[in-house]
Amino acid sequence: MTTAADTNILLDVFVPNSEYTLESGELLRVARQRGPVLVCDIVYAELVPTFVSRDALDAALSAIGATVSPINTDIAFIAGSRWGQYRRSGGPRTRILADFLIGAHAIATADTFLTRDSGFYATYFPELQSA
Repeated sequence: MTTAADTNILLDVFVPNSEYTLESGELLRVARQRGPVLVCDIVYAELVPTFVSRDALDAALSAIGATVSPINTDIAFIAGSRWGQYRRSGGPRTRILADFLIGAHAIATADTFLTRDSGFYATYFPELQSA
């Protein structure tokens, strides 16, 4: 079973003082036991400021058994469509397209999705299964 991981879960693990560090670490451990853990390139980009170098980021992802998975135009189209629905329905500008790219990547590549932002994703990506 493939799991996609959101940035917030990974930051919980990589920034050790988070109140969610233990919980998110356990969720990742269980997900890894069930199968591959993926992060899309948007999540990768969001993690970059947390690390001193690319090598350090890549090593951290490797240590938790995560693989980077790129977004293609099919995924981008799904994200753009959902973002358009969000904006047409009056969605405030508190959400950016990156959130929709992460959700679209998860539905296209994974069986489950790890995030602490399940309310948002359940609304715009109801087909996502929480891990």
